Amino acid sequence: MQTKLNKEQLIDFRKSGKILAAALNETAKFVRPGITTASLNEIAERSLRRQGATPSFKNYLVEGAGRFPAALCVSVNDELVHGIPSEKRFFRPGDIVTLDLGANYRGAFTDMALTVPVGKISAADQKLISVTKKVLDAAINFVKPKITTGDLGNFIENYVKKNRLVVIKSFVGHGIGLLPHDEPQIPNFGQKGSGEILEEGMAIAIEPMVSFDNADVKTSADGWTVKMSHGQRCAHFEHTILIIKNGAEIITK
Repeated sequence: MQTKLNKEQLIDFRKSGKILAAALNETAKFVRPGITTASLNEIAERSLRRQGATPSFKNYLVEGAGRFPAALCVSVNDELVHGIPSEKRFFRPGDIVTLDLGANYRGAFTDMALTVPVGKISAADQKLISVTKKVLDAAINFVKPKITTGDLGNFIENYVKKNRLVVIKSFVGHGIGLLPHDEPQIPNFGQKGSGEILEEGMAIAIEPMVSFDNADVKTSADGWTVKMSHGQRCAHFEHTILIIKNGAEIITK
């Protein structure tokens, strides 16, 4: 069961979200052909620290993989999540790039991700990014107390299916707030009425991940970077929200 934030913690939580949104949006503005993924990592970490927060992903321990070596996950084209920044990785025109960043401000954790184009991209990739962003926005509008995680997942999956794309089922959203990852799990699929009931005061990260045709993924040799098994491109958007009396408050904006 998730421990809800008290009034003082909510102040820090909202501040954490504002810091994170500012840092990630600042970082996204530097996405262009020729820049390295490591450069974006430096920009993101500097922005967080300048605002008084620390990166919650850096040195984050995952059993079997070790500690994540960077502040920012940078995943390119067919890479879904957890891409490790590198001085040797340059963006090229036509790439699509997912930036995923977490913040810790005085023990209040927030999480956010977005996918952006590098220069001109294909119409198919434009649709992929657009649908993934729109389904996140629609899902946030759908949230209110007393729905279940299955209701939310069913809504997300059906929205994506109507646009002839597929949700990735290997990764899910999560509770957040006093921990970077907390209960409950927030899948992007499910059956109506199933799962946990979402209650007022709960903090969650909703993060639809979407691709073409096939949802299978594999982990790269680095032990972190998750890629689409068949090489197709993918997109990922995420916001941290707080469930309130009549809906949801976006914390990362």
